[in-house]
Amino acid sequence: MSAAPRGTVPIELPKPKLKGKVSVEEAIANRRSRRKYGNRAMTLAEVGQVLWSGLGITGTSDNFKASPSAGAMHPLDLFAAVAPGAVEGLTPGFYRYREKKHHLIKLSDDNFIPGVADKAYGQGCVAGAPVLLVVTVEYGRTTSRYRERGRRYAHMDVGHMGENIYLQAEALGLATVAIGAFDDDAITNLLPLPKNYEVKYLFPIGPMK
Repeated sequence: MSAAPRGTVPIELPKPKLKGKVSVEEAIANRRSRRKYGNRAMTLAEVGQVLWSGLGITGTSDNFKASPSAGAMHPLDLFAAVAPGAVEGLTPGFYRYREKKHHLIKLSDDNFIPGVADKAYGQGCVAGAPVLLVVTVEYGRTTSRYRERGRRYAHMDVGHMGENIYLQAEALGLATVAIGAFDDDAITNLLPLPKNYEVKYLFPIGPMK
């Protein structure tokens, strides 16, 4: 694992769109788990839109986010592993999504996708992903209020966020699939994550084939 690149500056993401060409009903009806990707590069706007759909700010308060959370404690964070040439205007590496500013912070120049795929039991849809979204949980944010019950609430939050990502990807013509089969501790230890952050969900994502 390499240290965070020196001189890293925030990468501003295009402002998320609040209206699209595909209705919620159409996205629900057409949603599928898609494991194959097209050859074109994704745009920075597409990456930003998907990240926003999972964790983005949707109101005047930072507590109003795209996916619901028990008690507005929001124990989840989103990271993105980017393969070489996968996203226009974005170099390969590992990024953290900062929802308050709707920008990315680069944490490492390393391409972690092959390593994560290995710890996800060699799943091809992970290994071949142009971008891999990583959903983490910091349980203390919910257990501080709800004690042990907060762990259940955090897992419910993961599901809420996952469905948002699914539907946004479908609306944008992107392929994705929810991945829960992986070695939790191995991936958490592999990635340059803050202390007490645990990986709970993976979403490989790319253009539809």
